[in-house]
Amino acid sequence: MSKSPSQAYHLYRWFWNGLDLLYPPVCGGCGRAGLRWCEDCCHKAVTLPEPLCELCGLPRRTSGVCTACRSAPPPYRALRSWLVFEGPFRKALHRLKYRRDVGLGDALAALLAEYASGLNWPVDLITPVPLSKKRLQERGYNQVALIARPLSLALGWRYTPRALARLRETASQVGLSAEERRKNVSGAFKADASRVGGRTILLVDDIATTGATLAACAQALLVAGASDVYALTAARALPRHGLKDV
Repeated sequence: MSKSPSQAYHLYRWFWNGLDLLYPPVCGGCGRAGLRWCEDCCHKAVTLPEPLCELCGLPRRTSGVCTACRSAPPPYRALRSWLVFEGPFRKALHRLKYRRDVGLGDALAALLAEYASGLNWPVDLITPVPLSKKRLQERGYNQVALIARPLSLALGWRYTPRALARLRETASQVGLSAEERRKNVSGAFKADASRVGGRTILLVDDIATTGATLAACAQALLVAGASDVYALTAARALPRHGLKDV
């Protein structure tokens, strides 16, 4: 369960709010001046329709566990996503990821923390899905860490960015089938047993599509001795993959 926000979180928010005064931001969803994530875009954002599969978190017609998870249970305890990857939220995550709008990480994490707190998961520490060294050098930052770090401060959970590492470069998951995605990331991650052993981990990513990357990371954490793994993403890709009505 979450704890009260730390003093470090209040200072973190104060820092970004101070920057907003010096360098007025624009909304990541619509470009309107004044806020990093405006109220109109917040209202236009779409939550996942319930009920959800208890494991993978995809919408389904009835409560319980979906057919896919019954036949091949994922290694994580549960995966949940805050919003559907469409509309202004899609634009905001692209802006965070590709256009160096790093302040969006704080703005979105503050709202994601409200959602995560309601899940009441017994988390010991938070770790982001890591980028490869090549992509980190190209981009200059891990966009997931920009969400995961303030999220940990807001919820009072330990932030451990080095709990996971990529062992090899992987191709982009965009355009790959579910099976191709699983093969692409299979064995691509390794966890640090000294950091995760005996602990319940919250694994954070920006977007989930099939959950293949999160499953590969969760498997690595469990092999390293983690007692349990929960997965949380800011968004879930549904329309492009024909999953909205599943």
